[in-house]
Amino acid sequence: MAEPMLIAKNLETSSFLLPKMANRHGMIAGATGTGKTVTLQTLAEGFSKIGVPVFMADVKGDLSGMSQPAGENKKVKERIELLDLDWFKAKSSPVTFWDAFGEKGHPIRTTVSEMGPLLLARMLDLNKVQTGVLNAIFKIADDEGWLL
Repeated sequence: MAEPMLIAKNLETSSFLLPKMANRHGMIAGATGTGKTVTLQTLAEGFSKIGVPVFMADVKGDLSGMSQPAGENKKVKERIELLDLDWFKAKSSPVTFWDAFGEKGHPIRTTVSEMGPLLLARMLDLNKVQTGVLNAIFKIADDEGWLL
């Protein structure tokens, strides 16, 4: 069994997560500057360390820095000292960048059949009638064993 993961700490308390109690899906929400990105990085690094694969959508690229060890930073160093995190050592985590266009990262590969009518209708911004027709097409293709 994996050790509890330290996920947050301040001067008064430390918060730990028992890996076996973690959910498969989660949501981190909050106002600007409240620590959402740091929380995601901390969770991802913790899970990666115990061998759990992590998938995170990162449209803005805020999490891409996990692929490199953190550089020297005066504020971070002060925080480490303040919270008595003398065990902390900056290190990189394994990262694979996925790229819808396959130009700057791992290409995303899928078929129309794998997307299904609901996702495809949303991507194409179809109305109800168009979505109904698309559902019928998928039903016929499924019944006939055709791959779209």
